[in-house]
Amino acid sequence: MITAAVVDDDRMLLDGLRSWLADVPQVRLVSAVATVDELLAGADGVVDVVLLDLVLRDASVPADNIRRLRAAGSRVLMISTVADRSRIVAAMAAGADGYLTKDHDLKTLVSAMEEVAAGGTVHSPELAFAWAHDKSPTRPRLSPKELQVLLDYASGLTLKSTARRAGISPNTAKYYLDRVKDKYQQAGRPAYTKIDLACRVREDGLGDGAEAWNRG
Repeated sequence: MITAAVVDDDRMLLDGLRSWLADVPQVRLVSAVATVDELLAGADGVVDVVLLDLVLRDASVPADNIRRLRAAGSRVLMISTVADRSRIVAAMAAGADGYLTKDHDLKTLVSAMEEVAAGGTVHSPELAFAWAHDKSPTRPRLSPKELQVLLDYASGLTLKSTARRAGISPNTAKYYLDRVKDKYQQAGRPAYTKIDLACRVREDGLGDGAEAWNRG
């Protein structure tokens, strides 16, 4: 059973989600409120997943909202109509676990909540687009050797084969790979496994012309 809360100042959306989630046996909606302050003040235990609107009318800062919810022990799935790429990227960097626009259906929403509750990250097309076009200073900048190691390893090669192709030792290849992972994690983008790295390559459009992309 996943406990969930919604923070959104659209009353129609709150009522709609109450109705939607009432028929989902694996999700229990415990709160539907307009502000993070209201949620935290009335919280009775840790909520597994909070559906958080990106921009609220109380003028709260999205990144602050995310950090407060994460500090309270909840994972955060952003839901919004806002397509501002910089805000989406900033929300992920602040610790959000995914982003969905509000035009998705119930099945997609529930799947996203299950993924987030299990410790994963929701990679919607909108989020991938925002990352691929991210021009912020915090966007991961990879050296040519880091990029080569990332592309070869994420394509399915072993670390030993990756090192051989790059003309370096396995220990050096691991050093470059660890640097790549660290840069993505500092940007709020998970890069723990080979699958994670393959997702980052796909999202960022790396490959042909990647060196020019990386230079920005």
